Amino acid sequence: MLTGALLLVAVLAVVLAVRGGDQRAPVAGSAPATSAPAAPVPVSAPPEVDGEGDVDVDPDPPQEAPAPPVSPDALAGVLQAEVPGSGMGRLLTVPGTRAAAPGPAGAQTLQVRVQVEEGLPADGPAVAETVMDVLQDPRGWGPDGWAFARTDDADGAEEPDVTVVLASPDLTDELCAPLRTGGVLSCRNGDRVVLTWYRWVHGAEGYGQDREGYRRYLVSHEVGHVLGHGHDPCSGPGEPAPVMLQQTKGLQGCTPQPWPHP
Repeated sequence: MLTGALLLVAVLAVVLAVRGGDQRAPVAGSAPATSAPAAPVPVSAPPEVDGEGDVDVDPDPPQEAPAPPVSPDALAGVLQAEVPGSGMGRLLTVPGTRAAAPGPAGAQTLQVRVQVEEGLPADGPAVAETVMDVLQDPRGWGPDGWAFARTDDADGAEEPDVTVVLASPDLTDELCAPLRTGGVLSCRNGDRVVLTWYRWVHGAEGYGQDREGYRRYLVSHEVGHVLGHGHDPCSGPGEPAPVMLQQTKGLQGCTPQPWPHP
């Protein structure tokens, strides 16, 4: 009877162990219990790769359109090719200075002030840059012993030796008097060079569509008067015109030429 009772107790112990699970610590050397596998972490898709192993890119990326070229008229400050008979009648000095360009030893430096009549459709800084580019060009008056710097009306600025004015036809007549310009001719009067807006916009017949070349002539010619030069005739048919020829009125058989020292 005792043996049967012991056998019954052993069977019951096995049944309880199966139902309750094994709560004992793992035996050394045995494999640890494992938990349920974690959910996969999403990852971003890799860039698509073409057959050559390079990352795909747009073969024709959008390109910025190149800036349109600036016309010679715009570079010379002509905002509109209009010639009003008159402006506001008041001269505005273009602010800014520019050092003299290197010149021959002993060159005399002239301070140049640039003024534009208020009310003209003109870009004053561009006008001033055009004037100074002409005066400081190696083909200009520099080889004769002159250098040109730019000044303005700011406190402490150098006093001008010559003032270059861009004016409407009416103000040109007024500033050039007693010379008669009819609003279509420029002049030098004292230490002032008066350039008529009419010619700055339209040029002259002898230069055709080369208004840039004509403006170079106009500045060189009128400043030449300030330096003491008079008018010169054409040296012969087909020859380049001397800069002190009155090329606005005609070329006398010469070809247009805007520089003192071409």
